[in-house]
Amino acid sequence: MKAGSKFLNAVSAVALSAGVSSIAALGVLASAGVANAAVVSRIDVRGAERSGADAVRSNITIAPGRNFSNSDIDESVKRLYATGYFSNVSMRVAGNALVVTVSENNLVNQVVFNGNRKIKDDKLQAVVQTQSLGPYDQTIVTADIARIKEAYANIGRSDVQVTTQVVPVGQGRVNLAFQINEGERTKIARIDFVGNNAYSDGRLAAVINTKKSNMLSFLTRKDVYNEDKLRADEESLRQFYYNRGYADFRVVSSNAVLDEATNEYTVTITVDEGQRYDFGNVAVESTVPGIDGSQLQGLVYTKSGSYYSAKEVQQSMEAISKRVAAEGYPFARVTPRGDRDLAGNTIGLTYIVDQGERAYVERIEIRGNTRTRDYVIRREFDISEGDAFNQTVISAAKRRLEALGYFSKVNISTSQGSAPDRVVIVVDVEDQPTGSFGIGAGYSQNDGALLEASIEEKNFLGRGQYIRVAAGAGQDDARSYTLSFTEPYFLGYRLAAGFDIFKSQSSKEEFYNYDEQGFSLRVTAPITENLGTTFKYTYKQFSYDGKGDWNNPANLAAPYRDLIAGGDWSQSIISNTLNYNTLDDRNMPREGWQAALTNEFAGLGGDSEYYKIYGKVRYYHSLSDEYDIIGSLTGQAGYVVPTGDNLYVFDQFKIGGRVIRGFKNDGIGPRIGSDAIGGTTYFAASAEVTAPMPLVPEDVGLRLAGFVDAGTLYGNKVANSAGVQDDSSIRASAGIGIMWASPFGPLRVDYAVPIAKESYDEEQRFRFGMSNTF
Repeated sequence: MKAGSKFLNAVSAVALSAGVSSIAALGVLASAGVANAAVVSRIDVRGAERSGADAVRSNITIAPGRNFSNSDIDESVKRLYATGYFSNVSMRVAGNALVVTVSENNLVNQVVFNGNRKIKDDKLQAVVQTQSLGPYDQTIVTADIARIKEAYANIGRSDVQVTTQVVPVGQGRVNLAFQINEGERTKIARIDFVGNNAYSDGRLAAVINTKKSNMLSFLTRKDVYNEDKLRADEESLRQFYYNRGYADFRVVSSNAVLDEATNEYTVTITVDEGQRYDFGNVAVESTVPGIDGSQLQGLVYTKSGSYYSAKEVQQSMEAISKRVAAEGYPFARVTPRGDRDLAGNTIGLTYIVDQGERAYVERIEIRGNTRTRDYVIRREFDISEGDAFNQTVISAAKRRLEALGYFSKVNISTSQGSAPDRVVIVVDVEDQPTGSFGIGAGYSQNDGALLEASIEEKNFLGRGQYIRVAAGAGQDDARSYTLSFTEPYFLGYRLAAGFDIFKSQSSKEEFYNYDEQGFSLRVTAPITENLGTTFKYTYKQFSYDGKGDWNNPANLAAPYRDLIAGGDWSQSIISNTLNYNTLDDRNMPREGWQAALTNEFAGLGGDSEYYKIYGKVRYYHSLSDEYDIIGSLTGQAGYVVPTGDNLYVFDQFKIGGRVIRGFKNDGIGPRIGSDAIGGTTYFAASAEVTAPMPLVPEDVGLRLAGFVDAGTLYGNKVANSAGVQDDSSIRASAGIGIMWASPFGPLRVDYAVPIAKESYDEEQRFRFGMSNTF
């Protein structure tokens, strides 16, 4: 009896289905004769052979010696049904006793799944509510069938069929088998847009995450129809239009129709673009004593005459709110007030700064995270329990959470706390896969075929940590191994600390064997929203095993002669890098700046002693929103100077095809014969235009690029003048490329022709490998 009571109490919180309520009501009506009963002296239980009478008594609200009514009986019947252990419950009064008669459900001995290949047993077991040693309830089983179908629909198998088989095994127990016919993958045949005039169907198809089925859809899974996914696509379209001047844009409707004959969806999204607006007059007004609105004008991102952008409005609100809070007004509220001029197609904007209502954060409630730890979510908020409530800070936290890439959905809402001036922040998230396995391949005439395999996890163990393990192999016995780890909130602060361990080796048959190994320690701290700084320490050990004499050793300074002969070397380097990033999209930037400036010093031990400074800046600008044509300009430069007696070959800069396409990796700059010996000074510039590949749907991810590169490398501190070819003349090339955002990672193929070069430079017109935006 006692064991049954504990077992029943453990499941008494099972949700009551709609059908059970009606059955309970019938039970109460059948027992209407107890309406006038006030008190009973005992409760008799009949039929509870497995669960026990004590378990039944503990799940009803009626107790001996205490008044009760029909509402108590109704509530007691509901509670007993809600346990799931009873198929029938009735109550009646007999003399001084309340008689409770129950019919027990069968118990589930075992739950099995048959026919499932695409979703494993453990995943399905987590989906269904029917569990081993629990009650068999047909209502719950029917709901479990619907849950299994939904799980399959989420992986693109909407025509899955699920049936059940119940096998009695004696003593009131049954085995339950879910028979699953997974069917074929449900595809998306078409995605149609209705009402769009400013942008083509292909341009809008590139904005949304739902994609038309193609031959690689089995890898990307982006052709899986999901209603929640379609709602997210609607929001993506809104943001796309809102940030490009269409303040009145709305999604009229979106739906998907399944053709059961072909098992394919047709998705139709109807939009109303409205007219395009520019910003009119922009001003800041303040009602907060001591805060002058005109002094906040410089914080505003929205400029008169430019296209309306909801993103710039939000950035302006956040910047003003932070400044006012720093002045000692944590409750200040920033509200944009728009003034539409329909005739002139402008929206005048005034940011109103007022005191706001005094409200405090009572608690931050996090829901839906099944993998990510609560503290990983909490640390993205710049406020905590007890702080002044600020809606602008909440918006910034939402943006950070979405940028993490850990969640498929992030919603933040507020509710009333325990007092009028208390607010509860409710964060609803939905975890998504964050691990990936990648295989990268490339080929260059200099290094031959290259292959790299990697495993990457952005949310390691749900702690928000990043880890990557990679191994590569190529021709000439080339091997490489790397291990990287990053803790984004080191010691509880917004400091990204991590390390890298690396090892590589190669063998140039006619020249040398090369072996390198080492590690790096790094920490990155934010300065502003867009600016950060990284401090790094790197230690390398490497060895050269020389083969033959590289041309004429007599022409070389001592350090280079030593290197040819072979030997072991080491570098101990400290560096600081300033990073600036305003790109609108990390994967496919269309607007913004990206820049980095590094100061590097070698000499804290090791053989190298030098100071280096080098940097790179790149600017993106959308040349045509309608046709998705993107332009970019890149500039970079570097200089190294010895701080000791020698500057070795491996201390100097070497550039080539990675900077000026059309040349080998170390194809330009000072040389002795065919050997690159590096230079002390370089600078380079590039201009590039990319557009979607003609006649190919934009959502395939293929883009065509045209580019012009130019630059030079000169100045050598290693070799004597005799025999050294060194010229500071400009090298230049022009070419075309194909970029593909493939399921395996970004791939790029370039063909470039040198149009300005020296006779001793080495060309490589064709390049294939992983694309890199910086």
